[in-house]
Amino acid sequence: MEKRKVLGILGGLGPMSSVYFYEMLTSHTRAECDQEHINILISSRADTPDRTDFITGRSSANPLPTMADEVDKLTHVGAQLIAIPCNTAHYFYDGIARATQVPIINIIEETVSFCKYLGLRRVGVLATEGTVMSGAYRAVLEREEIEYMTCSGEDQGVVSDIIYGAVKQGKEPDLDKFLAVADTLTAHGCERIILGCTELSLLKRNCRLGIRFIDSLEVLAARAIAECGADACGFDSELMKFSKEKGMVNKCC
Repeated sequence: MEKRKVLGILGGLGPMSSVYFYEMLTSHTRAECDQEHINILISSRADTPDRTDFITGRSSANPLPTMADEVDKLTHVGAQLIAIPCNTAHYFYDGIARATQVPIINIIEETVSFCKYLGLRRVGVLATEGTVMSGAYRAVLEREEIEYMTCSGEDQGVVSDIIYGAVKQGKEPDLDKFLAVADTLTAHGCERIILGCTELSLLKRNCRLGIRFIDSLEVLAARAIAECGADACGFDSELMKFSKEKGMVNKCC
């Protein structure tokens, strides 16, 4: 068997989405025995300062030093590739990348690359206030000539409450309110809606949201499996095809 890369996960950002990411990697790797799964190292520093609070200026506690330190620890114990199952943390991507010599899969770049692969022209993004304010998705989507849309300020309050007031607290989210926000984006011509927060990935899993939602965590998992040299299974057929083809291109180059 070809030796596979060891994946390091910078987790704890929040903890439940980190757990789900690990579960997703395990359940979606084609394996007939333990030894055919990928090797994973996980850091879960739940006390990392809140990313959105720092980005929006509600806190002066910079999460970058903690995240960079944890990536450094992961690489020193053998991680050859890093995945960060938190969209908002990618505001600090460049700073984190400077802390290591190993590659970091960029969840935003990969998700937008999937949108381009699908031939989408207008995409909605639902995310934390920090991710929206940072303009991370807008910049990458517009670079790829895909129109970006997000919700109104009032609807952003609904999304933020679902993320922070429900999912992060282990409470039942108001699905009707969430779908109403999504329906508004769809009514404005969005062909798909990116779940640009990994807490919303849990909402997709628990509430069985339909195909109009692109789950950034699923994209990250599919790409991580491929980059580690394993075969993915069980994802949506479009994502499976995208990840396999992109993996082949990277391998050839």
